[in-house]
Amino acid sequence: MGLFGFTFRKVKQGLAKTHEVFVGGLKSMLTGRTLDESLLEELEARLIQSDVGVKTTARIIDELRTAYREKKISKGEEVLDYLKDHLADYWPDEDRQIKFSENGPTVILVAGINGAGKTTSIAKVAKALRDENKTVLLAACDTFRAAAVDQLQIWSDRLGVEVVKGQQGGDPAAVAFDACEAALNRNVDVLLVDTAGRLHTQDHLMRQLTKIKEVCGKKIPGAPHEVILVLDATTGQNAIQQATLFKQAIDVTGLFLAKLDGTAKGGIVVAIKEQVDIPVKFIGVGETPDDVEPFEPTKFIEAMFEE
Repeated sequence: MGLFGFTFRKVKQGLAKTHEVFVGGLKSMLTGRTLDESLLEELEARLIQSDVGVKTTARIIDELRTAYREKKISKGEEVLDYLKDHLADYWPDEDRQIKFSENGPTVILVAGINGAGKTTSIAKVAKALRDENKTVLLAACDTFRAAAVDQLQIWSDRLGVEVVKGQQGGDPAAVAFDACEAALNRNVDVLLVDTAGRLHTQDHLMRQLTKIKEVCGKKIPGAPHEVILVLDATTGQNAIQQATLFKQAIDVTGLFLAKLDGTAKGGIVVAIKEQVDIPVKFIGVGETPDDVEPFEPTKFIEAMFEE
């Protein structure tokens, strides 16, 4: 199945909270009712509350209203089937695979704010890469927090991968440079670069992130080959604001939606597509290194709506 083979059971388990509140709430609201304008208004409010987003919600309601007026749908229960059948269509076919370098190490820069689950997400990606028999090197470029380096070291020990570190408080770009050099010398397949969990509102830290990106590119042509932004799915609309600003600073190529198992607002996945044109590449559906899956819209929606 290739990297990150999709496991329906895991995703279904990871989406249990989303299913319970989002799908369960819709089901209780729709069951036994006739579809009419009043119910459409209630549904509109519920979708917005679930972080689906105003634009996508309006589109869904307009399509449902048309289907209702054309007598294609008349019962509330039919709305759930409609949503399941149509939500996956909101994502175009696009390449969500990691773009590996044809020559030399593939460099994946990972960004995100403190608390988003960035280091754990890096561990999950590293584990999946190792399972594909790829050699992996980690770069601990969060030199501001000793705890961050320690956490990455713990994961590297567990996973059996080496980590390049610098002095606490040192220049993160210098660590990135050393890590790129080590990746070249050791002929590793993938270098995963952890960065400081900076707030998207701190301009000087965002500039530093840009510097790390530029250093990687000077040392390894084409690097970073992927820039992955880790977002905490439980933060809802704030995650969208983060994605917008990080994209402006470092040209994010993909999103890792972490902590999806902890949110009742699964609609955030839809809203991100609506408002930020960055593909969701991976989803975190649990706390262990194995709990990472590729984002495949059709299977994701199927898992979310599965009874």
